Amino acid sequence: MADNSNYDYLFKVVLIGDSGVGKSNLLSRFTRNEFNLDSKSTIGVEFATRSINVDGKTLKAQIWDTAGQERYRAITAAYYRGAVGALLVYDISKQATFANVTRWLKELRDHADSNIVIMLVGNKSDLKHLRAVSTEEAKNFSTENGLSFIETSALDASNVESAFQTILTDIYRIVSAKSLEQNSEVKAPEGNTIPLGPSVDSNAAKQGGGCC
Repeated sequence: MADNSNYDYLFKVVLIGDSGVGKSNLLSRFTRNEFNLDSKSTIGVEFATRSINVDGKTLKAQIWDTAGQERYRAITAAYYRGAVGALLVYDISKQATFANVTRWLKELRDHADSNIVIMLVGNKSDLKHLRAVSTEEAKNFSTENGLSFIETSALDASNVESAFQTILTDIYRIVSAKSLEQNSEVKAPEGNTIPLGPSVDSNAAKQGGGCC
């Protein structure tokens, strides 16, 4: 029997940012605790899953990764559909990848749900000797745009766990508050959790076996 019943919530989280900033390695480090120094650019889309526990609930994260190259921009609509969280990744050693964060954020605002939870991630923090983007500069950008912020290293695994745990917990808190509001107004059919909009897969949606 499939393990579809082994989680309480399924959250789709997307990784966005320029090619080469380490999105695929953040994904593999969090979901499989692996890092590939020779990883090639992602072609198209791939995703992996991992579950965590928050407040006694099992949250299953379905994390999507795609290439940052312009030629794959045509997939954006399907890529963002249903996402409740996004990690906007740049490379702390390459100023251009941080400069492009503004464009990625606009794309996210244009294509994703308006309530999506966004975290700015400065990856490759192990390259301190090559740092081109100061922590302060990134923090200021995050504050101005209402984003959470963290610096990570997929190479040495620092803060990778924390980044995903934080964004998934933030999503869960928002969904839980929304659920309490809706439950006070509407009775869920057959005791199932009320679907909380198009981007959250809860018990009612699990019957279909996935969110996408």
